[in-house]
Amino acid sequence: MGVPRLRQTVLDTEDPRRLAEFYRVLLGLAYRPGDEQVDPEGDDWLVLVGDGGAPALAFQRVESLPHATWPAGERPQMLHLDTTVATAAELAEQHERALGLGATLLHDRSDDPDEPLYVYADPAGHPFCIFVGD
Repeated sequence: MGVPRLRQTVLDTEDPRRLAEFYRVLLGLAYRPGDEQVDPEGDDWLVLVGDGGAPALAFQRVESLPHATWPAGERPQMLHLDTTVATAAELAEQHERALGLGATLLHDRSDDPDEPLYVYADPAGHPFCIFVGD
């Protein structure tokens, strides 16, 4: 008997194009063929793919999306994305890139000797991490 295969992670957002652009640049992904053109009627669903064209992240338009209040507050994060880099130097470089792309720093644990990391909110308010790991 087989099991379901994880296809992609879908993020709700009020602005799919803006959020897709953020992750496309941050993670070096590409648009699925046909999604690279802006839809004048509004982009309701966009997909980013990785090497070889495998779906990685998708973005779905919603009317309203309150930002998570992590680490405390009324609205938990529900889901977050973990990304890794190989060294502390790369972590520092990617930290500056993430902020430059529009991420908001939520938590700085870059001085942790066991697992240096930063936690951010993306432009739609979804938390994500960049940490030094395998």
